[in-house]
Formats: sequence, C-alpha cells, structure tokens
Amino acid sequence: MKNILLYGQTVKLTDTGIIKALLQKLEDSPLDYYIFDGYKLSLNEASIEYKDRSAINTKDDLETNAIDLIITLGGDGTILKATNLVQDLDIPIMGINMGRLGFLANIEKSKILSAVDTIIAGDFFTEERSMLSLQSNLPLFEDMPFALNDFTVHKRDTSSMITITVMVDDKYLNSYWADGLIFSTPTGSTGYSLSCGGPIISPDSGNIVITPIAPHNLNVRPIVISNDAEISIRVEGRSENFLCTMDSRYETITAEHKITLTKCPFRTKLAHLNGTDFMQTIREKMLWGLDKRN
Repeated sequence: MKNILLYGQTVKLTDTGIIKALLQKLEDSPLDYYIFDGYKLSLNEASIEYKDRSAINTKDDLETNAIDLIITLGGDGTILKATNLVQDLDIPIMGINMGRLGFLANIEKSKILSAVDTIIAGDFFTEERSMLSLQSNLPLFEDMPFALNDFTVHKRDTSSMITITVMVDDKYLNSYWADGLIFSTPTGSTGYSLSCGGPIISPDSGNIVITPIAPHNLNVRPIVISNDAEISIRVEGRSENFLCTMDSRYETITAEHKITLTKCPFRTKLAHLNGTDFMQTIREKMLWGLDKRN
C-alpha cells in the first residue's frame, strides 16, 4: 500500500482542523498522497495548504498514478461518487464519516489519524459489494451505467401515479401502479428502499430488492430476487416524461425507453478497519434491535 487518493466534495469550517492534521500525518508517513482535483477547490476555499503532486480527475489518472487506496472524506454520498471514478479498477475505498449517519463511511472522523496508521500497517480488510448494470434501447447513463445502491423510477411532471411493468427473466412479475419503484442492491437495502418498507439485506447476499414507492395496491409488497436475474422495465403514465436515478445521478426517460437491469460484471471494493462488521454497523448506526425495556 503506497499511493493514497483523498476524495471529497466540500470542507466544513468545523472540519478544517482535522483535515489539516490528516494532511500533516500523511506528509510525515511513508505513504504518497494525492488529492482529487474537485476536492482541491474546496481545500483552497478553506485556506488549507497541501502538496499538489499530480492532477487526478479521471479513471485513467488513477491508473497513471498507480493509486492503491481511496480515502473518502464525507458521507455515504461521497463514496457513491467515488465509485463513479473507480469504476472497474478494483481499487478499495475507505470512507471517513464527516457527515451524519455514515453507514458506508463508517469510520468516524475522530479516528482519522489512527486510520492512517492502520493503512500503513495493512491492518484492515476489504469486502466486495455487488452492483447493478443498466442497458437501454435509448441513450441513458452512457458513461457510467451502474449503481452501488439502487436504480429508481419516479413520476416527474404530474401528481398522478405511473405504471411500471416489470419482467424477470422474461416472466411477468407485476405492473406497479405507484409513485415509483426502487431496484436495490444489498448495499442500497439500508437506504431509500428501507424507508419505503423494504428489508435489510446482508451485503454478501446475491440479491436485488424491488420496492414500490407509495403503491396504490395494498397487497403489493417488496420482493427479493436473485441478482443473476435479468429485469426488464417499461414505464407509462399521463406524463410524457419520467425521472430515473442511478445512485446520485438522474436522467429523464419516456415511455419509449426499454430498460434492462442485470448484475454488474464488476464489484465495488470497500475497505474497513478490523473489528467492524455489518451487524455491528446496523446496531450502532440504525439502533437496530434497540429495546428500552432491556
């Protein structure tokens, strides 16, 4: 482990001290650190000095500079954006939580300096997370047609519900009459899908969760299917346009779009400190299973 990339989006004034300490810690370490170009702008605005080694803004830049590990400084959304940069390069992403919940970015900023020592010692582990891949008969998310969390379809220009017809391996599943539909990976199952009544899925399970958003039929519930399945999607409604998202990115679609979702051919690799696990995270971050009677 030699070359580290710091990836972030913004710098809060309350975090300038810890970020300065992190940069100094890296400067004094045997690691070579690089900074994502977009994050440099935020550091400049916060008057934080850094050593500018090389411009890193694309996937090719990661390969050119032989980046071994990416440290994200932010929340879960920052990790999702970092996956767009990494794509299929198999570079681990370690998330430092500079925000609120921090489910994926589960290393608290109070541990940021000790995390550097952990990286130097190699005292951490990585896990692979499955992703969704999208294909469409019309241009859609062409540069990055994949998602770590979820793909969603929503109504857009009207308050009327939309109809989303779903086929699984060429077998008719349902025509959802709802505000929208969520197709979630196990990683995304603790996000938007969960807030709409979907189940929590263990990250190492090979599944996709299909969760309706405010369905008209009360007997329509989330369903868990194998991520080896091929999912076909058609959307209809009173409006000509509908909204779809892949993680934090969004585009407009029409009834002419024929969308297919499959398991992505590559995975995202997340790095964690030893001693942490998924069950611990849902207990601590979500207070899962908490009972005041105990």
